[in-house]
Amino acid sequence: MDAEAAVQKTPFAIKGRKIWVAGHRGMVGSAIVRRLQSEDCEIITASRSELDLRVQADVARFIETQRPAAIFLAAAKVGGILANSRHPAEFLYENLVIETNIIHAAWQAGVEKLLFLGSSCIYPKFAQQPISESELLAGKLEPTNEAYAIAKIAGLKLCEAYRQQYGARFVSCMPTNLYGPHDNFDLTSSHVLPALLAKVHQAKLQNSPSVEIWGSGAPRREFLHVDDLADATIHLMKFHESAVPLNVGTGVDVTILELAETIKQVVGYQGSFVFDRSKPDGTPRKLLDVTAIARLGWTHRIALRDGVTQTYAWYKDNIAAKA
Repeated sequence: MDAEAAVQKTPFAIKGRKIWVAGHRGMVGSAIVRRLQSEDCEIITASRSELDLRVQADVARFIETQRPAAIFLAAAKVGGILANSRHPAEFLYENLVIETNIIHAAWQAGVEKLLFLGSSCIYPKFAQQPISESELLAGKLEPTNEAYAIAKIAGLKLCEAYRQQYGARFVSCMPTNLYGPHDNFDLTSSHVLPALLAKVHQAKLQNSPSVEIWGSGAPRREFLHVDDLADATIHLMKFHESAVPLNVGTGVDVTILELAETIKQVVGYQGSFVFDRSKPDGTPRKLLDVTAIARLGWTHRIALRDGVTQTYAWYKDNIAAKA
């Protein structure tokens, strides 16, 4: 048995340790914080007003002072097709500088383990389906989110490089499309599921006869509830020791139209959908092969309809009620 295999048999210890969740106020980071609360560890957080992750010296000082045993790197600038196409420089620069600052400072301070969260958008536009981890860099990216994807690829490769050169215990994962509490429901910058949820909710309140959907409705997407992702990240922090970034998803996809119909049923909307085919569809299909993480002992638990129902309840209580 080699050393890496031996480490996998002994879970990384979280209990009683200081754990920093970078990006704790985002949808992913807040879910990881919720999940860590059952792990009996000391959770470290820093708001944007307390720590600007874009400033290298401040990040280095924070990590050196706090001395976390492990870091969940969930901080990122995120957005949907519209936001990515309008602000590519911001998506590329901010994500590059955030991940570079944290990964480098973690190595300098001797942080024992770091988990970097990538994204399934890093895969080629026409990757073989379902997408295995070996598809990374096998083809051209989807142009509508190329800047974000390049930044995330750089983060994955940075973790690999620090492992190779310095022996750093840095690992990565690639989540599929996420949704859940604390998602972004702003129609100018949100992803497809929260955008549709907000649109359909408003259409119901206004008795609108129809809701517009960008594109044809035919592209297929996989959706993972953020609480499932949070559970996966804890599992990966404990057991994932390979340099290979692992996919995190459900292994099940639906068309955008099927997603819209599910949302329509959950919301109780009686209208119809119309398609603006002048808008881009993006990648035709994006379904992750989750064989590797399943072999590591993790599978998702929350079905799409159940997750949409829970997310809609959160949206009504926390977003719609305050509008």
